[in-house]
Amino acid sequence: MKSNFILAALTAMGLVGAAVPGMAADYVAKIGHLESTQQSRHIFLEKVGELVKERTGGEVEFQIFPQGQLGDQRQMNEGVQLGTLEATVAPAAFLGGFNPLVSILDIPYLIPEDAEKAAELRDGPFGQALLDSFSDKGMVAIDLWPNGKKQFTSNDPIDTLADFKGQKFRVMDSSILIEQFNALGASAIALPFGELYTSLQTGVVDGEENPLDTIKAMKFYEVQKNLVVSDHGAMEDVILFNPTFWSSLPEKDQKIIKDAFAEVIPELTAHKAAAVASALETIKEAGTNVRIADAAERTELRDVMFGPASDAYVKKTGDAGQALLDIYQESYDALK
Repeated sequence: MKSNFILAALTAMGLVGAAVPGMAADYVAKIGHLESTQQSRHIFLEKVGELVKERTGGEVEFQIFPQGQLGDQRQMNEGVQLGTLEATVAPAAFLGGFNPLVSILDIPYLIPEDAEKAAELRDGPFGQALLDSFSDKGMVAIDLWPNGKKQFTSNDPIDTLADFKGQKFRVMDSSILIEQFNALGASAIALPFGELYTSLQTGVVDGEENPLDTIKAMKFYEVQKNLVVSDHGAMEDVILFNPTFWSSLPEKDQKIIKDAFAEVIPELTAHKAAAVASALETIKEAGTNVRIADAAERTELRDVMFGPASDAYVKKTGDAGQALLDIYQESYDALK
């Protein structure tokens, strides 16, 4: 039963906006994701849930299920489409099968390194067009959350662009990422994530790309001699709601939810940066040769990889992909 009568009474008393003990929420959203309870995604989902509950006066409640408790990411995506799950926060890399247009985020150096410019890109026409591309996929995408950047590791030297030539790198099954490495003269091999440690250990592949906290958590540094902090690949999360659930919410609650997800991004980014810095120290202490790519090298990497990866994206997504890439380029060029 809706509690509009109760809320009206609370309004008269000046208490709207405070959670009311014992009052059941009118709208309960189960939200599933893959990360552990110690990782940034979960910590800030909980924070958003607290803000939403407070600001809706207890009308909306988030119930958060971490570590794949509700299934793998494909199952959670399907749950959101079918309405058996109200929401998920999904890595964009796990969404290409549902919405090929989101694979634009696989293009190297797509997101600016500067945090303010990155936020401007996400909040502007490009970010909105990317979110809108989910509207005919049975999902409502309400925001993008930054979740770190990818780095290169290898057992062979990667001190210059020429060093990549002839090396074998593991990638997710993405034609865009394959072209990224082809552009460097390397070869890319699509392997399941669960096989990566052994494949690095036995020389099936020479190297890989992942965020530093993943490299630490999976102990890839134990079987890799070299690491370059290149920040070449953006790891973005997409916040997805079931359309029926989302449309059932009052507009004021939709706005509260959107605003809360956006509000925590600076703190989320800082928390992620601290985790990355800690991971880098662990990797250095293990004896891995760590090198930080400077601005000139990153520009050179972008110049080499961006075009071929973009071409692969358009080949995969056709006119719709080209249109989104055009919006991106216009937005990127307009960044101050």
